[in-house]
Amino acid sequence: MAQRIGRILRSLTSRRIVLVWTGLLCIAIGVVLGCDARIRRVASDKVFDDPAILPHNTVGLVLGTSQRIRGGEPNLYFAYRIDAAVALYKTGKVDRLLVSGDNGTIYYNEPWVMRKALIAAGVDSAHITLDYAGFRTLDSVVRAQAVFGQQRFTVISQRFHNERAVYIANRLGIDAIGFNARDVHKAQGFRTRIREKLARVKVFVDILFDVGPRFLGDPVNIAEPQTADTLTVE
Repeated sequence: MAQRIGRILRSLTSRRIVLVWTGLLCIAIGVVLGCDARIRRVASDKVFDDPAILPHNTVGLVLGTSQRIRGGEPNLYFAYRIDAAVALYKTGKVDRLLVSGDNGTIYYNEPWVMRKALIAAGVDSAHITLDYAGFRTLDSVVRAQAVFGQQRFTVISQRFHNERAVYIANRLGIDAIGFNARDVHKAQGFRTRIREKLARVKVFVDILFDVGPRFLGDPVNIAEPQTADTLTVE
């Protein structure tokens, strides 16, 4: 009899554990979907695919990424962002480009590599400013205002990235819009899209705990071209 009661209790305990974990999983999925929907909704009328209807801004904020992926293959996110930035610059939709990315080590310098690609595509080097402390999207957006003095600008990246950047800017009172670079095929960008869902949850965690950028620093006049002695070369 005691053994039977023990089996019943163990069975009930196992069911409770399954129910608890199922409940937690449902909550987690709900949070992810809710954060995603909120960011999409707020940014829906602030991101553009068609450059013809894109409003003009003096500055385009190009969000950094690596030129190559693991294995040495070209990173299409990089190539398509460069193409989009060059197109906006050459059609006069933006007058200057602020390239913000990760330069965490001497061996990895997103802004400098993107600068070289932009110049090779015909952008005047005097119209490119580099932000070496754009370690996260939050950092890039906040620093564009706090360090580089831009209250209004156009974010240049893929749609999913633009939506998040524009949402962050909106919460901070910054007048930002986004121009959507060509996206990468879903099969190729699967991992990036999964990370993006989690990054959107992190946006709300950052807001809740008032998280700021890793570095700020002295103001930079974006109208003054960066000279050789102010640039960090990889």
